[in-house]
Amino acid sequence: MARIIAIANQKGGVGKTTTAINLAASLAIMEKKVLWVDCDPQANSTSGLGVAQETLRENLYTAFYEPDKTRTAIIATNAPYLYLLPASTDLVAVELELVDKMAREYYLSDCLKPVESDYEYIVLDCPPSLGLISLNALCAARELLIPLQCEFFALEGIVKLLQTYEQVKRRLNPQLGLLGVVLTMYDMRNKLTHEVQSEVRRCFPDHLFETVIPRNVRLSEAPSHGKSIIHYDIKSKGAEAYLNLAKEVVLRRSGRKEAPGMEQSVMSESCQVCPQ
Repeated sequence: MARIIAIANQKGGVGKTTTAINLAASLAIMEKKVLWVDCDPQANSTSGLGVAQETLRENLYTAFYEPDKTRTAIIATNAPYLYLLPASTDLVAVELELVDKMAREYYLSDCLKPVESDYEYIVLDCPPSLGLISLNALCAARELLIPLQCEFFALEGIVKLLQTYEQVKRRLNPQLGLLGVVLTMYDMRNKLTHEVQSEVRRCFPDHLFETVIPRNVRLSEAPSHGKSIIHYDIKSKGAEAYLNLAKEVVLRRSGRKEAPGMEQSVMSESCQVCPQ
């Protein structure tokens, strides 16, 4: 059975799609068969691999309501072991179309069931919001990975996500677990970066990945060439970081012990970075 990992953060610009692309590519380099699902109506993950939306006859939107089309919508990428279920801007309509539907939270889960046994990992790139598409991703996933930017309001930005995670786990998807938090845009020269890292480690003592994703020019360049950082410049610091993150993900399971009240501690006033 595939490990289904949702990569989510409702705050934009935190490196979520970059993490989804490069984690999936890194797992594929390790010869893990990976399906990467672009759940974002902006389709940045799709274009980040050089796939043009207008050339696609099938995509996640067409498969959303007809799960038997999921397999035909999946395309093989240029990278061995890596497959893509692409998005299109039509996905934006899902937020409205599902409002009055029964079991509206499980459409993506039903969409993935026909192909789940074909892959070792399924990576879901969620949109930068906590709407119905993200809710569907959390209900389809078994593990949640949170990219967290090293900035002043980093922890405040995930409070809502953790509240949603707790509600989904309690009411809709008891199998969902917190895989971990990965720090992105890490600049070791910046004092605030170290303060954020210390505070996150205090709030997530058992869930912070040792790997940090540095600020890296090559990481920013790769999508414009339609490639992951692994296939654009495997010798770069960004590629090294994502390969290390993939190794941690393979070794780690979301079943790690979660401290009682972990989410409440993050939401408390004591768990925040204060200016010096």
